[in-house]
Amino acid sequence: MFFAQIGNHILILPVHVDDCTLTGSSNKLIAQYKTKLDDKFPLTDLGPIHWLLRIEVTCDCDAHTISLCQSSFIDTILACFSLADAKPYGTPMVPSASYSKHNSPSSPTDVMCMCKVPYHEAIGSLMYITITTRPDISFAVSCLSQFLENPGEVHWQAVKHVFRYLAGTWDQALTYGTEQHELQGYTDADGTLQEHRHAISRYAFIIDGGVVSWSLRKQELVTLSTAEAEYVVAMHATKECIWLRRLTGELFPSLHAQTMLFCDNQAALKLATDNNYHARTKHIDICFHFIQQVILSGAINMVYCLWGAGSG
Repeated sequence: MFFAQIGNHILILPVHVDDCTLTGSSNKLIAQYKTKLDDKFPLTDLGPIHWLLRIEVTCDCDAHTISLCQSSFIDTILACFSLADAKPYGTPMVPSASYSKHNSPSSPTDVMCMCKVPYHEAIGSLMYITITTRPDISFAVSCLSQFLENPGEVHWQAVKHVFRYLAGTWDQALTYGTEQHELQGYTDADGTLQEHRHAISRYAFIIDGGVVSWSLRKQELVTLSTAEAEYVVAMHATKECIWLRRLTGELFPSLHAQTMLFCDNQAALKLATDNNYHARTKHIDICFHFIQQVILSGAINMVYCLWGAGSG
């Protein structure tokens, strides 16, 4: 991504291979630089943006919002996997479902049978949707991608369940501008209930009512308590927060407010704000205490947040 500060105006040029778009605070300036770029690199001007990288972009000038949706791509992959007429489901996964390697085929016959199933292709399509516009399927895709080496029939049915969920929510979009908030972050960890006993870290950052960055992944170590698992994800969220603050700070220099990072574990909050080590925390690797330095610098403020019913 390239950007330029010209007087009181700003220009932003995100580029992905041969696809790019140009935006800024002045239409006149955008037209001028579009001409300059075309002189150096012949461009095909497609007019106001409507599609980019299989993402539908909708701008509502009256409401001052912009929405990102992949309904068309979802329709395409549903048809590709013969699920266009599938019954929609209301959740990405069966509630309380547990999947493990014990569900993988063990006999050569079963392995050969599953080789005919397009499991890898399905997970690849779901991953693209996950990282672009649909953080709500992140956990399901992360869980099912663990079985790419030897997927079983149970895993394949779970993948189709995700597709059925998308069939019922194909028109959901990320919308920015419905609220006026600077960068805010939320962190959470699910403990060590997975078969591998590694907690699952997840965080999300929101600007003006829409998610701009999110992550869900297995933690690299086996933690000894829920507080430690929450502390570890808070550290990773802090690193992402610093990068986002630098990015938005360069694009919008007027935004220098302290970033609020919300956590639902009071013990982890105390660990992040208390420099007094004791027997229960001295085993934690020093790298995870990085968050304490960032809090002391004033860049972020970690706040306790009690998740309410239906908060997701």
